Amino acid sequence: MSDFDPRADLVIANQMADAARAAIKPYFRQSLTVENKLARGFDPVTVADRASETAMRAVLDALAPDDGILGEEFPERISKNGRQWVLDPIDGTRAFIAGLPSWTVLIALSHNGRPRLGLIDQPHIGERFTGWNDGASYRQGDQIQQLQTRKTVGLADAILATTDAFLFRNAERDAFDALRQAVRLCRYGYDGYAYAMLAQGGIDLVVESGLQPYDVQALMPIIRGAGGVITNWTGGDCSGGGQVIAAAHPDLHAEALGWLKAAAH
Repeated sequence: MSDFDPRADLVIANQMADAARAAIKPYFRQSLTVENKLARGFDPVTVADRASETAMRAVLDALAPDDGILGEEFPERISKNGRQWVLDPIDGTRAFIAGLPSWTVLIALSHNGRPRLGLIDQPHIGERFTGWNDGASYRQGDQIQQLQTRKTVGLADAILATTDAFLFRNAERDAFDALRQAVRLCRYGYDGYAYAMLAQGGIDLVVESGLQPYDVQALMPIIRGAGGVITNWTGGDCSGGGQVIAAAHPDLHAEALGWLKAAAH
């Protein structure tokens, strides 16, 4: 994987993120019709979600027409070359419709099913996080810095995050609650933005369940590029979604995983 040169694909990813920003920003903190994609439960979607994915797909139509596309809102485009862009046009639609600036745009490039490049963009704040297998960076305006996870924190001093504790069920809920009581602080409600803060050295652990591939693949190269670890609850590959744990360093990952393995599936 070390032979991968991300520069050309970063150009494409940044153009997609720019296009998504332009498509989304006119809708944020405006009155919108919110549709529910579920017959039971609540999985919201808005015109902003669809506008964002449409804009990103237009960039790929022009710059990478043979690449596959797996997005949340529109049918999959099959890859002709083993490359697939995995898109979440608004990760955190619930935050978006509530006017909270913690939603993001997630962009991943996978090759033969393995995420190689990731981008997290927060259009309202103007923050962008990118990562590949041996590096990760942050940009806001003219400010650019390398991302690095915290390497010195043990479980008792760690900051843990999850999007919604009520998404855990049965054994998952019990395992998460035990882990929550073992750390110093737990924060809720940040979706993909929590992983960006882990890469930047603020949060130390993120634990979630029920994720889709487009929820997690963009996060993986960023966490790893910043020196962290991201797996499923058994310590295996999480690119297909499901149960996910991200940690600032391997020792912390192993310590936290011990609390979760009994509930892994």
